[in-house]
Amino acid sequence: MPTTLPVLSLLETRVLGVLAEKQRTVPDSYPLTLNYLVSGCNQKSSRDPVIEASEAEVQAALDVLRRLSLIVETSGGRASRYAHNIERVLHIPTQSTALLAMLMLRGPQTAGELRINCERLHKFADISSVESFLVELAERAAGGLVVELPRQPGSRENRWMHLLSGAPVIEERVPAKAASATPAGDVTVGEIAALKANVAKLEAEVSELRARMIKLCADLGVS
Repeated sequence: MPTTLPVLSLLETRVLGVLAEKQRTVPDSYPLTLNYLVSGCNQKSSRDPVIEASEAEVQAALDVLRRLSLIVETSGGRASRYAHNIERVLHIPTQSTALLAMLMLRGPQTAGELRINCERLHKFADISSVESFLVELAERAAGGLVVELPRQPGSRENRWMHLLSGAPVIEERVPAKAASATPAGDVTVGEIAALKANVAKLEAEVSELRARMIKLCADLGVS
């Protein structure tokens, strides 16, 4: 397993986040079946962004994560089950896995928000403890897994985001006078986010088509 991971898609990080979350919140159902995992990915609460992934798309994401050793597939009963392998592959403690899971499931958050949202996965003593683990994740010798974002206007705390899907696009602050002269045709942060969502959707569709083609070739006996 290389120390530097390739850039993961939104759905691939969503799958990882769901596995890490459900390991702590529903241990009796863990490892998860494909159906349970699809429901967790498409969950309407505690998810940002909310997505609608098909079973084939989630299976394709699992195939990618399995090749990277980030998940482990086990067989038992009538269905295969899946568990994450985050700590062993990335060499991080369970506290850091909890933080990464929340960032993958809910998007950028402040240390205070992460402390509250992680409570069911790991109870941090205080915000300083959260920040310590975030700094540790950001300064890993093998490569940072999180980054602290520039403070937004009117905010009291900086937000953090994970880097498993690549580095963020940081929008430079434009002085008020310059902003008034900015052409209306310039790309906005919202438009960039929409483009990223469309790219993630297209990647999922390509993965689904690839999975269907592999199945078709297998059915036809074509290598």
